[in-house]
Amino acid sequence: MSDQILPKESKSYWRAANDLPLFPKVNDNIETDIVIVGAGLTGITAAYLLSSSGRKVIVVEGSRILVGTTGFTTAKVTAQHGPIYQQLITTFGEEKARLYYDANTEAKEFIKQTIEQLGIHCDYETMSAYIYADTEVGIEKVEKEMEAYNTLGIEGALTKDTGLPYTVKQALKLEDQGQFHPIKYAKALMDKAIENGVQFFEESRAKTIKSNTVELMEGQLIRANKVLVCSHFPFNDGDGLYFARMHSERSYALASIAPSNYPKGMYINVEKPTRSVRTALGNDGKRYLIIGGEGHVTGRFEGDTNENYENLAAFGREQFKVKNYDYRWSAQDLVTLDQLPYVGEMTAGKSDVLVATGYAKWGMTNSTMAARIMTDLVLERDNRYIELYNPARSKLKKEDITSFAKTNASVAKELVKGKTELVDLKLEDIQSGSGDIIMMDGKKVGAYKDDQGKVYLVKPACTHMGCNVSFNNAESSWDCPCHGSRFSYKGDVLEGPAFEPLEKVEYVD
Repeated sequence: MSDQILPKESKSYWRAANDLPLFPKVNDNIETDIVIVGAGLTGITAAYLLSSSGRKVIVVEGSRILVGTTGFTTAKVTAQHGPIYQQLITTFGEEKARLYYDANTEAKEFIKQTIEQLGIHCDYETMSAYIYADTEVGIEKVEKEMEAYNTLGIEGALTKDTGLPYTVKQALKLEDQGQFHPIKYAKALMDKAIENGVQFFEESRAKTIKSNTVELMEGQLIRANKVLVCSHFPFNDGDGLYFARMHSERSYALASIAPSNYPKGMYINVEKPTRSVRTALGNDGKRYLIIGGEGHVTGRFEGDTNENYENLAAFGREQFKVKNYDYRWSAQDLVTLDQLPYVGEMTAGKSDVLVATGYAKWGMTNSTMAARIMTDLVLERDNRYIELYNPARSKLKKEDITSFAKTNASVAKELVKGKTELVDLKLEDIQSGSGDIIMMDGKKVGAYKDDQGKVYLVKPACTHMGCNVSFNNAESSWDCPCHGSRFSYKGDVLEGPAFEPLEKVEYVD
């Protein structure tokens, strides 16, 4: 370990010592029964479930397999998704709120049983989950959530005895939840799917879908009877206007050697800023403490995004006496209008193209249930959760309309702001290892200067819908504040919905 508190490079704890095999690119046109676009936990679980169906299944990934959200999660396997059930009762009613709990509990049990059946070594541990309050307002929220638990028949309990090394004012405990190593688990499912005949491809980014044919960026065509869009943000988001029905958020995490009095559960507070806490048993036999939080809408952060890591580090120092951190990373999550994922037919009445997206930071159980729903739709089997997750919810709720208006008003504001905001920075103002929007020859240009002083210039207009991107110093990326597309400092696509890179600008020294 170096003496610095935070690692210089962003690196996920889950990705640190788990090398994954390389897979080929798609080089020719392909015909198959089922194509799954996206090889995160949703796509891999769906491939595993469909691999014994007798259908020919292929999975294509735009970058490397498991370098997206699955590799950057906190990996809590729980049906306690923050104080959500009071909100679900208000929005959907008691029956559907309970159905959501059942769906995620069933997904948790599926994960646990699959680990046992396949003998997967993925550090699964049964833990109690806690939501807790630090303020009087937070106490009220926790107690209302307890009322929701009672209404729905969820066996939770109020307590102040959490096992945390600091005092909380109130907490709601849910027993028999779980945590695991997501990459080890996903890799085992992938290996089993491959054993059953599934083919995986990477560095093969999808561009469009037309008549059940997926066109890749380099022109190859994949014709299939069924297309499962599991690419986090749907790359074909115009089908169903998904860009207008979700927003993206980034959140941050740190991992360090756990203190001797490490807590024995999984925790998240109900106030802002979010503080998420869990531990993990490392490959080196040591216990690690993982602290997460500091979420904000992608591309919208006033100041240096490194402040988010610094705030988490300060929390760890104050509450756990942690001085140094071994890993830091951030993740991107998608939040729907009513907080429930969209899983099912991409657009109503077109049963051959399915989508799964919008897990709102609770992707371990939601992705598993999404894969099961899509599998049952493909195989024409009943699933009692199909209506709950249906992207074309049968009733447009008041909350949806309010959320839709708020989400799209903020997008419009960012679009105008990016085009009209004055910029007074010049290239010489950019420090090594950082980037920003500058003026060059009377035009706005995105500029990044690496540690050696090499300059990379791009046009700052997102290739999705033209919003101006902003620079994320913590991850050295260009992030779109409108719909969450992300690009490397060179302009290459990191996150959709954009699939075209930022246009490069020639730099003449």
